[in-house]
Amino acid sequence: MQWIYSLPNWLAGIVVVLIFNALGIAGLYATRGWVRRRHVVNHSHNDIVSYFLAAVVVFYGITLGLLAVSSWTNYSQVEDRVDTEAEIISSLYRDLGPYPEPVRSALRTDLRDYAREAVDVAWPLQRQGIVPGKSVRSLDSFQESLSSFQPVTPAQQITQAEVLRQFNSLVEARRARLNSVRSRMPRPLWILVISGTLITLAVTFFFDTQSFSMHFWLTVLLATLLALMIFLISVLDSPFRGRSGVSPAPFEMVSHEMAHEAASGQ
Repeated sequence: MQWIYSLPNWLAGIVVVLIFNALGIAGLYATRGWVRRRHVVNHSHNDIVSYFLAAVVVFYGITLGLLAVSSWTNYSQVEDRVDTEAEIISSLYRDLGPYPEPVRSALRTDLRDYAREAVDVAWPLQRQGIVPGKSVRSLDSFQESLSSFQPVTPAQQITQAEVLRQFNSLVEARRARLNSVRSRMPRPLWILVISGTLITLAVTFFFDTQSFSMHFWLTVLLATLLALMIFLISVLDSPFRGRSGVSPAPFEMVSHEMAHEAASGQ
């Protein structure tokens, strides 16, 4: 389902719906004559088919619903991780205020570079499902400058300890974000989702209705509902990919704030 991420959401949704509707309608027409012969007497086994369909829909519906909730939960958690990382950057930038010059300016410049690099370099790669592999030079420079500074007063020692703690939190938050780039459902679960949809549609073919038009449109509605559920899971499955991927807006906001403060001499 990776092709979904290269299309606009509206187009990808239409394509997925059309694919499953085509499968449902083709199966309906292909099995119509065979099913009528199996019924022997008109509509004689519709009640049995109804029981089977109800059982399949219950078990598969619960599975599909749980997977959709799980995908949304994972997506929301990744958004929270991005927000947390941006918040740490903002707090760390403020905590550097008591440092003497030129150390303060050097450390704040590294933080601004880190935020811009996350937006301009890391995010385009993440949208392609690629984990940025290179170490971040701005973080390395920040760590070197911070380690080389020797606090003299008790106040500076307290500030140094807090900045070190925040810096470690930033490194951990970055690692959590990168670990989420390739976060997706295992292949066996996708096989279950697709197979369950096809089985559910196949069960509906066993109805023998007096009005084929009604059977046709009920199949279309069921195929559309299942397709939309699968599309939703696909979009949320890889949090950074596609047009609905997790946005770098928190980093852009923090970067803008830091640039504004630097320009105003704060």
